[in-house]
Amino acid sequence: MLLRPRREDHLVIGKYTGKIVIGIGLLMVVPLLTSIVFAEWDTAVDFVISISLCMAFGYGTQAVCRTDRDLGWSHGLVVASSSWLVATAIGAMPHWLSGHMGSYLDAMFDVMSGYTTTGLYLMQDLDHIAHGLNMWRHLLTFAGGQGIVVIALTFLFKGAVGAYTVYVGEGKDERLLPNVVQTARAIWLVSLVWLAVGAAALAIAGLALGQDPVRAVLHGLWVYMGAWSTGGFAPQSYNTLYYHSLAYELIAIVVMIAGSFNFALHWAVWTGSRREIRRNVETVSFAITLSLTVLIATFALAKAGVYSDAMVLFRKVFYQLASGHTTTGFSTIYSRAFVTQWGPMGMLATTIAMAIGASACSTAGGIKGIRIGVIFKAFVQDVRKSVSPENALISERYHHIRDITLSDGLVRSAMTITIAYVLLYALITLAGVLYGYDFADAVFEGVSAASNTGLSCGVTSPSMPEGMKALYILAMWLGRLEFMSVFALGGYAISIVRGRR
Repeated sequence: MLLRPRREDHLVIGKYTGKIVIGIGLLMVVPLLTSIVFAEWDTAVDFVISISLCMAFGYGTQAVCRTDRDLGWSHGLVVASSSWLVATAIGAMPHWLSGHMGSYLDAMFDVMSGYTTTGLYLMQDLDHIAHGLNMWRHLLTFAGGQGIVVIALTFLFKGAVGAYTVYVGEGKDERLLPNVVQTARAIWLVSLVWLAVGAAALAIAGLALGQDPVRAVLHGLWVYMGAWSTGGFAPQSYNTLYYHSLAYELIAIVVMIAGSFNFALHWAVWTGSRREIRRNVETVSFAITLSLTVLIATFALAKAGVYSDAMVLFRKVFYQLASGHTTTGFSTIYSRAFVTQWGPMGMLATTIAMAIGASACSTAGGIKGIRIGVIFKAFVQDVRKSVSPENALISERYHHIRDITLSDGLVRSAMTITIAYVLLYALITLAGVLYGYDFADAVFEGVSAASNTGLSCGVTSPSMPEGMKALYILAMWLGRLEFMSVFALGGYAISIVRGRR
């Protein structure tokens, strides 16, 4: 039986949603300062307007929703899902005011793509947008990789008991430290240290390519943000193909694979447990599935004679597959090359890699390696039971930070989310086919959106139907939050209408 939420429930949700929107407004200060430095006054005004809207909404909501009550479990889930929608609607304002978007829906598409670290975009004339707007595009995907809720936990929440539920509602459940606020700050510490190293390496590579120092630093920073957040945004319309640089590609591969790893794995390595890299079920699963998909694509493309040189073949295949499997979305081939050159088998291998994704509690999307590992262990356990004596006690263990015994609850949880992803992939593919796209194109692009990858075979464009844009926004949102908090928001909305007092 559904119970109708009370006034106090609405106040709690409104208060903490307001805090998160304030965090988005504070983020916009960085692109505002960038615009001022480069004397982009029109863009600076756009950000002043957008920051004002964020602050008006955030502080206004907190003023109206005054309460001392802490977040409950259901409150946290609803705050996590609803705040992403509000942050997308308000965060789209700089895009819309820039004049580079065909509609406000297009602007919301790009912002949701950024927050969810998807990387698909509808922005027009990308190669000539303002530095401030480019900074905002990459900053929002960098922040989205860590989680916009993590931003609020880091700076705006002060040890709220219910903060953990908001954190879980954003698709994360690892506690690196005993306190969830400390965990959020540890995530940012890891990301910022990698930022210093990764951005510097890419800037040096840019200088070696002949870029002027300012451009090299900006491109290094932005490409790092796109790689670490597994977001796939790049400052040029040709993505990382623009650089034609093996050094750039190698650095990007290292950063995007590191960004796709569980933050708990990073923390374990930082605190001295380096063996965790080769023992962890997620890294083992990732290595196996990446190797298999690379082999499938390499065999298919070699057989078709797409690339005559073996090194070029491996370079192209490994980069695209690593990008797809980490759900980054960087590409060094043209979008339509997936259809015209890679063909069905190459696209299938890439689609499988995107669908699986990388690690839980990371910046990546998709089903996640830990679930694949758990399901495989459950399969092995069932096979062992079927060939063992009736009275034999059969159990399976896997290693994730610590040794864990497989239980029915863990298997059921992994299967539930996996089935939800598969259904989402199927539904978004069906929608693409109904809108008139070829099946192969529809499944590739649909899985890319729902797994928050961002590789495109050419379906995503400003001319695509409005309904498809809205469905992709929904798919990106569902995939990034891993369903549960979105279901909680739906249940909350239904209980307002049909719940009993």
